[in-house]
Amino acid sequence: MKIISWNVNGIRAVEKKGFVDWILKCGADVVCIQETKANPGQLSPDLLGPGGEYKSFFSSAKRPGYSGTAIYSKTEPDSVEIMGDERFDDEGRVTIAKFNTDKKDKKIAVISAYFPNSQDAGARLDYKLAFCDAMLKKCDALVEEGFNIVLCGDYNIAHKPIDLANPKANEGNAGYLPEERAWMDTFTNAGYVDTFRHFCEEPKQYTWWSYRFHAREKNIGWRIDYQCVNHDFIESVKSSVIMSDVTGSDHCPIMVEVED
Repeated sequence: MKIISWNVNGIRAVEKKGFVDWILKCGADVVCIQETKANPGQLSPDLLGPGGEYKSFFSSAKRPGYSGTAIYSKTEPDSVEIMGDERFDDEGRVTIAKFNTDKKDKKIAVISAYFPNSQDAGARLDYKLAFCDAMLKKCDALVEEGFNIVLCGDYNIAHKPIDLANPKANEGNAGYLPEERAWMDTFTNAGYVDTFRHFCEEPKQYTWWSYRFHAREKNIGWRIDYQCVNHDFIESVKSSVIMSDVTGSDHCPIMVEVED
């Protein structure tokens, strides 16, 4: 089972850059999308069901052109849910697809999550941390229900110095604040594994680059997109990669492959 996650920075914008052709060729069973900036009523038939191969499920923000998550899946999930907390559902920050709910040893919940940006001077840090805490509780609840989880998305956090090009210069900036990094420690210490770092300890591996100063060409970036799994599921993860050659957004996709 191949699961891709991508912050597209506007699904209608990325459609004009070949998104539909890309998704039909990417080989993924499930594609998690963040920052859709649209509701389904604004989307073309091609975006709602690419090639007739994928079913789509959207969680949109009440505010037009803002936030939003989605999941594309070749297989109909047994159920699709949102966070269950209006503070975050009003911004469309979470879409959850549950699979194989009738097979206890193969239950999997794939989560597409768009973590809030804490913004300049930590203006939304309290909201960000509230979301992080709620997400950990949600993951714990899913695991308690017997699901293996794959938490995909733009976490808007660079966890460690290796995860951004200029850690010293960014210590006071959103996405690398001590409180955000501490939550990532809490999350991983609670039994969740950063799949990419499980396989790769190399530096200069990033998933987001500023549009300014030719940052992507120079590979001056941040790794803020993750696919984390519960500890008991890591042995089923076959690979976790950054698809840095895919363009169309300021983020690139990431992909994890798990045993069927």
